[in-house]
Amino acid sequence: MYDFAIIGSGVSGARIAYELTAGGATCLMIEAGKVYDRTNYPPDELGYTGRMFWGGGIEVSQDGRLGFLRGKCLGGTSVVNQADLNRFDDLAWDDWRDRSGIDYFNTPEMSPLYDHLDSRLVSNKIPTEHYNRNAQLFTESFEKCGYGWAPIVRAQSDCKFDKGSDCIVCLGGCPRDSKQSAVVTLIPTAKKQGLKIETEFAVDALDDSGPTVKIHGTQRGQRREVEAARAVLACGSFGNTTLLHRCQEIGRKLPALGTRFACHPQRMTYGIHADTVGSHKGPLQSVESHDDKLRKAGLKLENVFAPPIATSMLLPGVGMQHVELMKKYRYFSGMEVVIRDDPAGELKIDRKGNLIRAKTLTAADRAKVKKGLEIATEMHHAVGAKEVIHCEQEFGLHLMGGCPIGADANTSVVDPDFQVHGHPKLIAADSSIFPSAPGINPSFTIMALSYLASKKLLES
Repeated sequence: MYDFAIIGSGVSGARIAYELTAGGATCLMIEAGKVYDRTNYPPDELGYTGRMFWGGGIEVSQDGRLGFLRGKCLGGTSVVNQADLNRFDDLAWDDWRDRSGIDYFNTPEMSPLYDHLDSRLVSNKIPTEHYNRNAQLFTESFEKCGYGWAPIVRAQSDCKFDKGSDCIVCLGGCPRDSKQSAVVTLIPTAKKQGLKIETEFAVDALDDSGPTVKIHGTQRGQRREVEAARAVLACGSFGNTTLLHRCQEIGRKLPALGTRFACHPQRMTYGIHADTVGSHKGPLQSVESHDDKLRKAGLKLENVFAPPIATSMLLPGVGMQHVELMKKYRYFSGMEVVIRDDPAGELKIDRKGNLIRAKTLTAADRAKVKKGLEIATEMHHAVGAKEVIHCEQEFGLHLMGGCPIGADANTSVVDPDFQVHGHPKLIAADSSIFPSAPGINPSFTIMALSYLASKKLLES
């Protein structure tokens, strides 16, 4: 039997596994996906989309309007994201404190956690001389239109941009191990510290009614059961919520289970230029908006792009009209409109235990999207785009909530000590506990919360 079973291996699960094993605890990590590394990442977009993401690449909301992306592999979404590291500001912390009733959600108390992690992470900003043409157009448009921007801090080492490396391939796993994903950093060290790992193990039930937690699931077609003194739920908004819903003896005692789901809905916009832009070359994402006006409006604009297959799904039209647009791929500049959405979504399960993602944008959300698209259009035209395309498909890339944290068991699922209300042997500190959308990339804060949770677990 283990001291802790950690279900999930992404940003939260890997951080907690690292901290707990360093503290002398015996830990088992359980991951539903397979093991990939620089030696066997699928070599193309079609391969990694189908094999390294849940749902074969995309999961959709109940009404089909939103698509959701989450990694399914050892290391989780940290393997396939852009490794952005952003600290929450007072706006985000004040909102969380108001919604949760938790006093430590404030900048003075959370900053030391960020500082501790920052001192141990390899991170940097893309040097200006390596900005690709898409980033150059983005910064130029911001300055012409009177908005502020800033370079993005990313968990990366030497990406070798001077050698012609293209970051777009890292959406399917970094072949250079430059991206500081969990499978490159925390997990190997935790293994040396004694962590045991079981992959292709899909957990479908928990039982914490006895002195230990029994974890049931299927691994490569065979039923499995493992046992630990405590279980850490680190399989994200969808995974944690689904698992607790399926465990009816647990879920029925949690009235807030499945509530406050948010996802930072994103809409891609493309500007079509007369000259080649080559947005797919070099660093994929270098800069983002950094502007009080946009922040207060619940908006964020990012310099980003998508590979050919993803772009073909986003572009409007059919037949030859669509073909003609795709022929202009190298002439596209890309700008993403991201909103800080209302945490009004709900995650439920049907009679078969399948997840239902009831997420529809509110009227306030729609107004933010409309305003964001207007600003993006203005900015594309300001730097010479002869045509601007608004992609109709909306995506949620930051899946948050479903198990919100809070002091009141009637309105939250996880308590201030990261224990599920009424179930002290069950722990969660990942994005599923977010009480609302911060409007800021969540990865660094997931690390901070997971580090704080680890400290509490080791102290107890």
